[in-house]
Amino acid sequence: MTKLKLTSVQDDKPVKLIVALPAALHRDLVAYAEILARDCGQKIEPAKLIAPMLEKFIAGDRGFLKARGTRRTAMPSTSASPSTSSAPD
Repeated sequence: MTKLKLTSVQDDKPVKLIVALPAALHRDLVAYAEILARDCGQKIEPAKLIAPMLEKFIAGDRGFLKARGTRRTAMPSTSASPSTSSAPD
């Protein structure tokens, strides 16, 4: 089995975007979908890989997470308790 960063593709309610990809990137998506399909045993459309790949990329971008965390501490969060929030009341 090939070790890929994506292990599955969730079927979630999509938001439609129109994106133009370079041909080489599209070929890579098709090849990735073929390898993933071979490993998991079900056909996957290459376009369905884009969202989970972007999610993985963003989750691994420490600069983005740091900047986002800085912004979030300035804004109240629904998941943070009032005692941990740094936003003024």
